[in-house]
Amino acid sequence: MGLFLNIGNKNYAEFSQTQYFVDKSELINKLLKKDITEKFVCNSRARRFGKSVTADMLVAYFSKGVDSRSLFEPLKCMKDALFLESMNAYDTIFVDIQVQFKAAQFENEEPVSYISRKIVKELQEDYPDIVSGETALMNAVSEIYHETGSRFVIIFDEWDYPIRELDKGNTDRLSYIEMLRGLFKNNAAKSYIRLAYLTGIMPIVRTKGQSAVNNFMEYTMIKPMDQAKDIGFTEEEVFLLCERFGVDFEQMKEWYNGYNLGGTAMYNPLSVVRAVSAKRFQQYWTVTGTYGDIDDLICKNFDGLREDIIRMLSGNRIPVEVDNGINDLQTFEDKEQVITALIHLGYCAYDEDTQEAYIPNKEIHAVFYKSVKKSKNDGMAQFMKLSEEILEAVMAGDGERTARLIQGVHNDFTSSIEYNDENSLSCIVMIALIAAFSYYHRPIREFPRDFQEEIPWGKGFADIVYMPRANHPNRPVIVVELKWDKSAEAAIAQIRKKQYPESLKDYAGEMLLVGIDYDKKTKEHTCVIERFC
Repeated sequence: MGLFLNIGNKNYAEFSQTQYFVDKSELINKLLKKDITEKFVCNSRARRFGKSVTADMLVAYFSKGVDSRSLFEPLKCMKDALFLESMNAYDTIFVDIQVQFKAAQFENEEPVSYISRKIVKELQEDYPDIVSGETALMNAVSEIYHETGSRFVIIFDEWDYPIRELDKGNTDRLSYIEMLRGLFKNNAAKSYIRLAYLTGIMPIVRTKGQSAVNNFMEYTMIKPMDQAKDIGFTEEEVFLLCERFGVDFEQMKEWYNGYNLGGTAMYNPLSVVRAVSAKRFQQYWTVTGTYGDIDDLICKNFDGLREDIIRMLSGNRIPVEVDNGINDLQTFEDKEQVITALIHLGYCAYDEDTQEAYIPNKEIHAVFYKSVKKSKNDGMAQFMKLSEEILEAVMAGDGERTARLIQGVHNDFTSSIEYNDENSLSCIVMIALIAAFSYYHRPIREFPRDFQEEIPWGKGFADIVYMPRANHPNRPVIVVELKWDKSAEAAIAQIRKKQYPESLKDYAGEMLLVGIDYDKKTKEHTCVIERFC
């Protein structure tokens, strides 16, 4: 049992005994059934989404030299004939590319030579009559197959590390791409590969420079296909964990839900597990990465990027073209590529049906809010100050000043928002009140009468409602009603007529009723604010 070849099942066996273990073993059945054209698989997910655990599971299942029957017996995987005959039947090579690149750098060695030499040495120990110390890695696995008929499972965790972190001309990056090409793109690879499984953060980009892996089936945060549920936690799995450990599921949803993978609601496992363990909801996943990722990306100087970030931060969604994405973090050409990268990194979510990006949950929103508030981008910093002024005006009940400041937001965003109906007005108001997130939950649009069944609801829906956070109980609820070519007074009248305050009476003592109208002819906003106790 080596460090790279047939490393065994210890890692996955230990993980499967943890109290927060969630069984994802059905992925094995899917992989086993893939035909000859589909056995090259690249599965990318955001950091801490369960990629490495999945790799450990596959290593435990395929590796020769161990018996994993008792490990997989209680799990969900279907134990059919194909499953049983394939278990522990293949020479399995596992490499954490990021770890080994850094190890090679520590040893002052060229990373690809370092990795190849280590693997070949272990192959030579098992196949001394076939492999010599001078044999190239691609030749070693090919010769073993032709001499013995033994096929290989090759698993690379963090496969994209050199691609996303190193410059295009970097020699280590170029050597790595050549290693991938040698292993996976030669004619013999179709014979000696039983399964090639790559995990990473960023997707494959099918360009000339990365043609080494363009034969891989790809599953991503944007297009997960049939593997949407196999990496990450589903809502049902999170609910069962909350029920088992006595954790509030609704708070769990607010904090960590929001990723939409092929129509399936998915959660970041690290955040869920730590929240369940600590019984406390706060930022977990985001502190394991680098804030530099998001700070550097949102400050890129591309037309419309600032506006799109602020729109998402306010609770709105934005259309995004994801097909022209890149998988390094250096060569962005436009805002679409930046936002696509944010999706793959997990800082934004993507709705494949509507082709829109959005900030998925409270945990990620807090990161964006902090980054924008402290942004080195002068435009973003100025906007946050303007939003704080608007919130102060609302709190003071100053409708005239509120309208005037919202007018400035409107003028600033006309290039990116088509301003012609109440929906666009709603978008502008939410953008204007971004500063409210310091004290309020994310706004509820069209506040429904069935928000909590036990409350005696009034009639109808409010356009936007801001509910104060638990640590700011003295803040008033803000109820916003919008009108188009009518009057702010009409908006206030509608709030009272439909008894919105009655609907909210169990939430707080004081409320601010905010009526806002936009006159299409004069292109001016008016605002009336009333206090309701």
